[in-house]
Amino acid sequence: MEIEVNLLPSESRKEKPGSDDELSFGDTFSDHMLMVDYKEGQGWHNARIVPYEDLRLDPAAMSIHYAQSLFEGLKCYRRKDGGLQLFRPRDNFKRLNQSASRLCMPELDVEFGLSSLKELIRVEQDWVPRSRGASLYLRPTMLATEPHLGVRPAREYLYFVIVGPVGAYYKEGFNPVRIFVSEKYVRAVRGGVGDIKASGNYAASLYAAKEAQEKGFTQILWLDAVERKYVEEVGTSNMFFLIEDELITPPLTGSILSGITRLTVLDLAREWGAYNVVERQVSIDEVMAKAKDGRLKEAFASGTAVVISPVSEVFYKGEMVQIGNGQTGPLARKLFDEITAIQYGGKQDTHGWIEEI
Repeated sequence: MEIEVNLLPSESRKEKPGSDDELSFGDTFSDHMLMVDYKEGQGWHNARIVPYEDLRLDPAAMSIHYAQSLFEGLKCYRRKDGGLQLFRPRDNFKRLNQSASRLCMPELDVEFGLSSLKELIRVEQDWVPRSRGASLYLRPTMLATEPHLGVRPAREYLYFVIVGPVGAYYKEGFNPVRIFVSEKYVRAVRGGVGDIKASGNYAASLYAAKEAQEKGFTQILWLDAVERKYVEEVGTSNMFFLIEDELITPPLTGSILSGITRLTVLDLAREWGAYNVVERQVSIDEVMAKAKDGRLKEAFASGTAVVISPVSEVFYKGEMVQIGNGQTGPLARKLFDEITAIQYGGKQDTHGWIEEI
């Protein structure tokens, strides 16, 4: 599919942020966006890069009423030599298609998704930050646009990508965060859509996350929806625990998102061979007990936005426990340094994860 390119004249473009150190996350967007239409019987068509603009949706658009909406999140990194690169982008597009299939939405050809994303990045390359720790965040999104009231899969869709420079996701940066365990609310249940990036998953998480933040915590730790016993995710990230010499993360049983960074952590930890890496259920009671007796050495979250986010304290049923010595652990630090070194080109990629622009 050819992509029509319609660019803003230089004098109409936005002023770029003055300093990478001042970048927040998700507030600044570039001058252009990618858009592609879908219609049943015609397929994907009308691919175009256009000036960043408001979407035009019919008030009866089915995404508004029935939540046929999904997204992905990945980043573009600038190397020291000025070159640009992506980290495991095909995994993002494969996951986008898994989400689309579950929501009865049309899949997007992975190679077209990647090539069109690269074309948009080339257009917006001056927006990619130059300092390590900052990056260009990429948000592929798909939603139903057909105007129809009635519960069925839509027949028309829009796929679009917006991009913008970002800094750290949490104000703490790479410093340890405090998390609150939700007893009352749940994120997802097996058999639902918790294992895909459906937009509605995030709406369902907002209230509990807001309560946790009002209590002074950075994020919320979700337990399973059936027994309210086993750890699932923390906020928008996957969760890891280092108990003695065993690195543990909850298994993908249908209610946990398969994170790209999660997979990277598992790959690297198994490659290093210093730990017994397992995917198994971890109860919140086990976490609390082993934090108290010192066997829980580290806890951290993983995700595209945060990379690795160390956890210093966990609050559950009125009790706070400290993880390790309350500081960033050596494994979390090593993983963060290794992953970001590969992402920013400071270390050779031996895994085939990097896609150059």
